[in-house]
Amino acid sequence: MRSRPIRVLLPALALTLVAAGCGTGAQEPPAEEPSSPAAETTATPTPSPAAEPEESATPTPEPVESVEPADWSTDLTTPWGIDWLPDGDLLITERDTGLIKRVDESGTATEVGRVDEVVPSSEGGLLGLAVGEDELFLYYSTGTDNRLVSVSWDGERAGDQQELLSEIPVAQTHNGGQVRIGPDGYLYVSTGDAQNRDDAQDENSLAGKILRLTTDGEPAPDNPFDNEVYSLGHRNVQGLAFDDRGRLWASEFGDKGADEINLIEAGGNYGWPVVEGEGDEPGMINPQATWPVDQASPSGLAYWRGSLWMAGLRGQRLWQIPVTADGSGEPVAHLTEEYGRLRAVAARPDGEHLVVGTSNTDGRGNPADDDDRLLRLTGN
Repeated sequence: MRSRPIRVLLPALALTLVAAGCGTGAQEPPAEEPSSPAAETTATPTPSPAAEPEESATPTPEPVESVEPADWSTDLTTPWGIDWLPDGDLLITERDTGLIKRVDESGTATEVGRVDEVVPSSEGGLLGLAVGEDELFLYYSTGTDNRLVSVSWDGERAGDQQELLSEIPVAQTHNGGQVRIGPDGYLYVSTGDAQNRDDAQDENSLAGKILRLTTDGEPAPDNPFDNEVYSLGHRNVQGLAFDDRGRLWASEFGDKGADEINLIEAGGNYGWPVVEGEGDEPGMINPQATWPVDQASPSGLAYWRGSLWMAGLRGQRLWQIPVTADGSGEPVAHLTEEYGRLRAVAARPDGEHLVVGTSNTDGRGNPADDDDRLLRLTGN
């Protein structure tokens, strides 16, 4: 259920946006806000068999005890994907408009491209973004599938589009959508179960997975199932991040039981839909930490100054999860209910600050004046 890369250059991106299925009109119950709340418990770290760290070559950064937020850019619409350019500017995607924008040091946001095939929905649209050397990698939803594409980038404007992988299952909710370039140079792409939960356990389906591909869209040569699939058993992963040991972490939406942070290993099975949260099912890997769904609904994820930073949508807070050689430490909440729904997260490569994007214009929030916004956080 996939198509191989098509080597045909499509028209430039400044075309008319397909406007079907706006983010405020989903027919299904919102997957980020389950019908019955989970019991109030605290986040509970658990050991994972995936944790076999390499020695870090860099000194351990000073831990962050508190963060100081400040508005950086405002009047945005559902910022979703986020990554840094070499000059220190930021690129973002807007889920519902299909726009790619550049944010400079002053916070001014300028349109640099548009994906005309985007069909926004309750959890679909123009989603993940990763910046390559002379191309951008984008993940987006159409009326028939989710797609991974590369887009030429001359340092100023997005240009021609090339399809890398299509026929990723799509639905109103559970589309995944994150894209990251790993330390090995491969693309890591998260997909959701697209409301067909059993597909998450099928190693031949692209749904409910983390995929690993070359920048040409081919399966990475040493993938565990001889296809695009790197790990399976995922419900809806929207956050991917690598720590300073090169380990891959993923934030994942639960159903009604538990949201998760997982430490990912090649070929790992993370349980869904057989297990949600912690369990004792043979061959399935437990999460490093879990949360009640009303405290998280996790989306964006970044690694900064020795911790993972995970944005919460329904939880309206930013979770700091300290990273240790054995896994993760006790999570700490920041910005609780100060800025509404939080989604996009990215750490400046030089470590100077963390950027967090709100998601109050996505049809599920209560936008304040000048929402949505990017916040720039410094740590103390």
